[in-house]
Amino acid sequence: MASDASTIPADLLNFFALPEVSDDDFNAMALRLFAHQVQHNLPFQRFCQLRGKTPRTVKHWHDIPAVPINAFKDLTLSCVPPDTCARVFMTSGTTRGDVKGRHHHPALEVYDSSMRLNFAQHVMQGQERIRMGILFPDEVALPHSSLAHYLQLALTHFGTADSGYLMGAQGLAIAGLTAALQQAQDTAQPFALLGASYSLVHAMDALAALGQSFQLPAGSWLFDTGGFKGQSREIEMDAFYDQLSATFGVPRTHCLNMYGMTELSTQFYDRGNATVPSVKRGPHWIRSRVIDPISGREMPRGERGILVHTDLGNYNAVTTILTEDVGVATDDGFVLLGRAQGVQAKGCSLAVEDFLKAARA
Repeated sequence: MASDASTIPADLLNFFALPEVSDDDFNAMALRLFAHQVQHNLPFQRFCQLRGKTPRTVKHWHDIPAVPINAFKDLTLSCVPPDTCARVFMTSGTTRGDVKGRHHHPALEVYDSSMRLNFAQHVMQGQERIRMGILFPDEVALPHSSLAHYLQLALTHFGTADSGYLMGAQGLAIAGLTAALQQAQDTAQPFALLGASYSLVHAMDALAALGQSFQLPAGSWLFDTGGFKGQSREIEMDAFYDQLSATFGVPRTHCLNMYGMTELSTQFYDRGNATVPSVKRGPHWIRSRVIDPISGREMPRGERGILVHTDLGNYNAVTTILTEDVGVATDDGFVLLGRAQGVQAKGCSLAVEDFLKAARA
């Protein structure tokens, strides 16, 4: 494999296209990206130097220093000048007011390939296209939203010609939503409704106000992501999926949740939410660990800790991110248990302080 940095995107596209990879293959690509990022991403370089973590000393992807997710709000984490990037995705700014995390993408080919291959495998599962309704604004309205871009990709590559957006500048298009649901019900044509979790709450509330519910045909599915973010009423997850199933006539086994974040280039999916919390899984180019944020040690399987993701799609920023999400490792993925609280949250905060101090040294 060539070591020239200019071939990294093309090499990643080829890597993603492989049906599976060995641990050694993943490790080799992760270490290659680590060396590239230490050389070209200066805040990360300073952090690694103070930790004594260099391409000479790091021999396994587990040992790549994890960058706290909040560092994306305070520093520019990019291997190329930010003004040369094709797109900058920004976080919603729900945790620190107007301070938004920024993820710089020199180009979108790697991000888009990651999304398409992963979505085809974990969501479409052999189905080529399905009629889709999108409960989220489009990219024109939200040019810096990774979710807006993601849903546009879903619509373009996996939606039928009569798919479309059911939310615009004025909010939920309730007439369009009811018409699309009624048509699916009448024609027995499978339908997929995708959006932010809070968008689906707004849709359920609007339909309830009209006294309407639907029985979508077999093969239909619902897709939510992102939680409620203070944008709608908060609902306990069992109740949320019960209400989705009752409103749209789709079994909870076909109510899918995507776990992703602006700071990553790859997403995780479950296989429905018949029971919650569900197991999340990703493709072969992202791997996750559960750690103690204070000591950094990996937690035994079955014990709670903070999720760390190593995403090879993040070739320009940093591959390895310390989240603020609590999880438990399983045999084939992890269970997401919510946001860090108490001692674990303090551990995440200390990790951010340590990173910023080192990166600015």
